[in-house]
Amino acid sequence: MKIKDRILYEDNHLIVVNKLPSEIVQGDKTGDKCLLDDVKDYIKEEYDKPGNVFAGLVHRIDRPVSGAVVFAKTSKALSRMTVKVKDRDFQKTYLAIVKNHPPKEADVLEDYLVKNEKQNKSYVVPEGTKEAKLARLSYRVVGRSDHYYLLEVELFTGRHHQIRCQLAHIGCPIKGDLKYGYPRSNPDASISLHAYRITFEHPVQKIPLEVIAPLPSTEPWPSFKYPK
Repeated sequence: MKIKDRILYEDNHLIVVNKLPSEIVQGDKTGDKCLLDDVKDYIKEEYDKPGNVFAGLVHRIDRPVSGAVVFAKTSKALSRMTVKVKDRDFQKTYLAIVKNHPPKEADVLEDYLVKNEKQNKSYVVPEGTKEAKLARLSYRVVGRSDHYYLLEVELFTGRHHQIRCQLAHIGCPIKGDLKYGYPRSNPDASISLHAYRITFEHPVQKIPLEVIAPLPSTEPWPSFKYPK
């Protein structure tokens, strides 16, 4: 699907794209073409811009995850959005499909995480562990199907693999997430985690923005109706 068909919001300063689960947001050692380059190509072609075009990445989501990703079209917008992300003035809501019902219908999880660089994986560790960082999120059960539960997750910190690690720690690994204990992979190598909603104040116009990324069409997402 072309970038143009996946644009969730665009103006002179920002562009928000619904990322597919197979895409990498930014270039890495795989050498695969990344979403950032595709956005630059779109801007160049759509607006007939000569030479190199500017597009700045505001935040990232993991390759197997789908959903909204924000890019800045100007350096001013990028610098202001970077501050918003750093100051947590940038709210992200995720939806996750899990097999097991969590211990509670809704809860706030606070854990200390350490990233293992070699494994590219995070672990929950005791408070005070060297290099451990506090990770905090809230979840609530918002949907049920015959075999799965849909969780709404709000992030309060932005740690490596935070949602994946913390949900697995309470016995709810995300569907398809082999790295964090789910027994089977998804057919498209995705995990059933979707960056559903982003809310923030526009960096230039100073108006509140809410951007929604429609749920994926692959099973079992169509089994759930959200929001309710």
